[in-house]
Parts: sequence; structure tokens; C-alpha cells
Amino acid sequence: MGTTLTRADLTESVYEEVGLSRNESADLVERVLDEISNSLVDGENVKISSFGSFLVRQKNGRMGRNPKTGEEVPIEPRRVLVFRPSQVMKDEINT
Repeated sequence: MGTTLTRADLTESVYEEVGLSRNESADLVERVLDEISNSLVDGENVKISSFGSFLVRQKNGRMGRNPKTGEEVPIEPRRVLVFRPSQVMKDEINT
């Protein structure tokens, strides 16, 4: 596969494409990521057009099994983050 896209990579792209200073670019990237994170923590869905949607889903508690010992253990109810790519993104990936 390829390499991983980092915050520094995003900051550098904003710096090159938009023309903000590196500090302003870093601040912009942080603010966007913070806004997305805060919305998800509050239970809101985040939809980015032509990219995809981030959804917070509630999973019910259930009984699981420790694969090493075979012992049954309860798994607590929890919220999980799900990403669903848009059809545009799916098409881009598959071309």
C-alpha cells in the first residue's frame, strides 16, 4: 500500500494550495479537525460532500468470548465511529 496522510501533510497542502502561512495553515487544519471531532463527540453526524459521512453508532452490550481461554466475558454497550464513503469517493478509488 502507500504511506499514511498526516496532519503535517494536510498542513503542507493547505500552505501550498491556499497560500496561508505555515502557522495559519496548521491552525486551520487543527480547527477543522477539532470541529469534526467535537460534533462527533456530541453525537452529531458529519457529512463532507463528495467525500463521505462520519456516523456515531450505538452498539448494545453482549456476551463475548476470550479467544485464549474460552471464558465468556460481558462487552459493555458503547458508541463506535463509522465512516461511509460517498459514491463519488468509491468511484475515485475504483478507477
